[in-house]
Amino acid sequence: MSGVWVFKNGVVRLVENPGDCQGSSIGRQKVLVHVSSNEVITSYAALERKLSLLGWERYYDDLELVQFHKRSTVHLISLPKDFSKFKSMHMYDIVVKNRNEFEVRDM
Repeated sequence: MSGVWVFKNGVVRLVENPGDCQGSSIGRQKVLVHVSSNEVITSYAALERKLSLLGWERYYDDLELVQFHKRSTVHLISLPKDFSKFKSMHMYDIVVKNRNEFEVRDM
């Protein structure tokens, strides 16, 4: 049995052809949006500008990652060095650590 598990309206089901899932987010590209400016984050430079305004500092401990740390917390945001590898899991990490500042939206 192969396919994709889809969770929708409190029900989990196995879909053998994910293209049959109307309204699901499977395969949709996501973007990170800064809420107050409605700006789509398209580079680490843009992200760093927004995060610095929120008290985040660039952390240079690991050269393989782009990292940000907020002094008043234990939070650390770790991102792949290559922005093309910036995925939705990284976006949600930023959203969780910056409530009401960022959103993940379908492209």
